[in-house]
Amino acid sequence: MSALLVTGDRDQDLNVRGLSVAEYRSFLAARPGVSFLQHPSWAEVKDQWSAERVGWHLGGGELQGAALVLYRQFPGTRKYFAYLPEGPVADWADPEIDRWLQPLLRHLRRAGAFAVRIGPSPAYRRWDAALLKSATGTGRRVGDVLATEVDSLGSAVAERLRARGWRRCGGDGGGDGDADAQPRYVFQVPLAGRTPEQLWSGLNQEWRRNVRTAQKAGVEVVTGNASDLPEFYRLLRITEERDGFRLGRSLAYYERQYAALNAECPGRMRLYLAVHGGEVLAAHTMISTGGRVWYQTGASADHRREVRPSNALQWQMMLDAHALGAQVYDMRGVPSTLDPHDRPFGLLRWKLGTGGQVVETLGEWETPMSGTANHALYRAFQAYLARR
Repeated sequence: MSALLVTGDRDQDLNVRGLSVAEYRSFLAARPGVSFLQHPSWAEVKDQWSAERVGWHLGGGELQGAALVLYRQFPGTRKYFAYLPEGPVADWADPEIDRWLQPLLRHLRRAGAFAVRIGPSPAYRRWDAALLKSATGTGRRVGDVLATEVDSLGSAVAERLRARGWRRCGGDGGGDGDADAQPRYVFQVPLAGRTPEQLWSGLNQEWRRNVRTAQKAGVEVVTGNASDLPEFYRLLRITEERDGFRLGRSLAYYERQYAALNAECPGRMRLYLAVHGGEVLAAHTMISTGGRVWYQTGASADHRREVRPSNALQWQMMLDAHALGAQVYDMRGVPSTLDPHDRPFGLLRWKLGTGGQVVETLGEWETPMSGTANHALYRAFQAYLARR
């Protein structure tokens, strides 16, 4: 993102105020790579949270940054935990980070927040798929491998936050950042400047073979609608049972998400179905915000897996993301294990086949608000979360 603060104004204070939905959307419209978690519609998805949109500016001038803030009330109190998922949308390259961060914290404290969690947008490290494929082994993790690229801005932002007392959720070890609400490690396929033919050649041999297998078997990829969400959810429960994980989301959650995101922008959330012999064998959801597209959730049946419905879905979703003009196709979270004997490695191996990159984000960072009472409540809140 280009600098949001103009030279000559760096000695001025930034003011924080609430924004209307129209103001906030107008600000985001010029920043197509902003996470869908920072769009106004996400507040409608999170039904147990209250929310507000805030922005900061110089005097009465143009907005310099903005954020969707979610508030969760701590049981038995009138205090709130403030959460900015994959936000705020700010100039993270500004070395004078206090100019906009401190006014934001003051605003949140006045709103009743006892602590805040943010998700800075710069990346931290990147590993090419080919590098990680060659580095697999017993007990190995992604963090053990020398990165293809270390983002200097990400490193600088991390140091600036640490110097101000912020704590990186999940620590700085080589784990998956389990304390983060959003995935610490994600998988991204670059789309900018590439043709569909180049995307195809970027797939490994196994992926190309599987896509061809699906095509020859007659797997049809279609776009579903809200009425298909129950079938998607049924397959998701099967997938959770088979793969040993539990997202903890209800069908109502996905119905609310589909309605809210598409009301904000038609087609923002799509449901893709892989149909074979008249039966839906796999269903994946995709979210787009212009310059960026995310594969959010995938589900598949236990039978007829040999016709490779999920590969067919992903290839079509990648092509559609490219046609939308997205710069990146983000396949979301991956585990950090490189041990082929670890069950989670299968997901990473599958995504590596697309030829993209594993990206370690900066993860999420927390800090309590100033004051003894807020610090005590923050410690109690951490204990509360640990018991859940």
